[in-house]
Formats: sequence, C-alpha cells, structure tokens
Amino acid sequence: MPSDALDRRQFIGQFISLGAAAAALGLSGLPARAAAPDILTKPIKKTGVRVPAIGMGTWITFNVGEDKKLRDQRTEVLRTFFEMGGGMIDSSPMYGSSEAVVGYGLRKLGQTPGLFSATKVWTPVAMHGRAQVEDSFRLWGVDTFDLYQVHNLLNWEDHLETLRAGKAAGRIRHIGITTSHGMRHAEMEKIMSSEDIDFVQLTYNAVDREAESRLLPLAQERGIAVICNRPYRRGSLIDKVQNHPLPAWAADAGARNWPEFLLKFIVSHPAVTCAIPATTRVEHMAENMGAMTGPMPDTQMRQRMADHVANL
Repeated sequence: MPSDALDRRQFIGQFISLGAAAAALGLSGLPARAAAPDILTKPIKKTGVRVPAIGMGTWITFNVGEDKKLRDQRTEVLRTFFEMGGGMIDSSPMYGSSEAVVGYGLRKLGQTPGLFSATKVWTPVAMHGRAQVEDSFRLWGVDTFDLYQVHNLLNWEDHLETLRAGKAAGRIRHIGITTSHGMRHAEMEKIMSSEDIDFVQLTYNAVDREAESRLLPLAQERGIAVICNRPYRRGSLIDKVQNHPLPAWAADAGARNWPEFLLKFIVSHPAVTCAIPATTRVEHMAENMGAMTGPMPDTQMRQRMADHVANL
C-alpha cells in the first residue's frame, strides 16, 4: 500500500468524528455531506439525475421491530451514510419492519437532502399493491419516492401500471423491476426489451457475474440504470476474503480494504449505477462508503480482481 494512502482506521475515525461534532453543535440534518471527499456518482440515463455509486440495502439489517435501542443504533448507521455522501436507500414491504425503521431514522435525523428513496411493491394482487404503495409513503414519511420497483417481478404487469400512474401524478420519479440470487434473468431481459422502465435491480458481484453476459449490455443499450444487490452475498463473500491479505496491487484500483475492493469491482462497471450493501454497524458503513473515493479499476484491473477472488 502506498505511504500516502489514508490509513483505514483514520479514514473511518475522521467521519465518525464529523458526526459527533455535528451532534455536539446541535445541528439538525446532515450538512456534513459537504465535508465528504469527492465521491463517485453515476447518472440515471433516462433522467440525467446523478446518484452516489454506493447506496444502502435494508433487508434483515433494519428489520428490528419496535426495539428503540436498535432503532436508534440503525439511525446512527444512517447518519454515517449521509455524512459520507450517501443517497440511495433501498427497502421493501417484504423486509419486515425495515421501512418503518428507515422512516424512524429519517425523522430523527431531520433534513436529509441527499436522500434517494427507493422501495418496492410486492404482492400478487393489484389492489393490494396500491394499498401497499400508500403504506410505504406513510412508513417512510416522504411525499415523493425517487424510485419505486416491482419486487422480484411479482405481478409486474399490473404493478407497473400502478407505478406509471404514480409517476404521471408526480409522486414517483423513476420506476423499475428487481430480481435477486441470479433468478429469472430471462424474464427480466424480456421486460427490459419491451417495457419503458428506468431501473433494474439484480445480483452482481465479483463471483456472481451472470448479468455480464446479457443484462448489463442490454441495460446500456436501452438506457436503463442498474442497482446491484447482494454485493457481499449476504456476508459470505466477505467471509471468503477477509482471512487473506489484500493484494498489494489493490492500491492501483484505489482499494484500501476488502469491502472497497469488492464494491469498486461492481460500481466500476460502466453499466452499473449503484450497489446497495447492507450493514448494522457504523464502522462497516464507513468502509462501504469509502469505495466511492479514489481511483476506480479499469477493465483489465476488474478482470484481475475477479480472478483473484475466484482463486482464494
């Protein structure tokens, strides 16, 4: 690692200290976004809106029910996310209490001008989907969703109609579809080819690369933004690499630790708009957000990164 590379603990500590200083001064909201280093943002191709390349997932991690202590701890995770330049928060009614906990955190933090709110509709019945949408507005406490998606393609025909109506009414800015675990790629490809959508969400990481063959090129061709879920394979990919030393050449890709290494592989792909790792810990959030800073790997470096992980 180069001598001028920022030490990992110093990097995390600086941003946690920013949050403490803001709290001590009694600041509401998070103007500390301006204090974050230059970060990688990517455009939503159909609207030109730019979003930070690292967002935040909420599956399992924010499903803490009514437990106030855990809700407050998740709020501190959100605080660090916004302080370090975060934008996209992705949730779903499928994720238990996660939407309610996100809404709780947003209310406690106050003004969060960087928020890019993203959730999903998930039910086989169109009428229930419309009710679910209204519930999500209430739980988040927002007037407009930046992105609304059909979760795992469930009854996508009817739900896209509902979401388009919300978009026409100005309550939803972007619409899309999702899948995960590498499933239903053929159906997703058909929808991408035939429907006017702004986003797709799919699984993509250094070992799950099936999307490279058709879905990512199609997204570029059709001008569809791409969110990548399961960037760490729900932690199993971190477990795979963390007992090995980070290769010295990782510094050439701007990676100071394994989370940055794995996330930079994803967000440096030209078709990818945002990756959404999930965490319950402030220090892990800081590691994730660090992947938006510094140099990004080129095509050759990305292949070297994938080969290295595969061979561990």
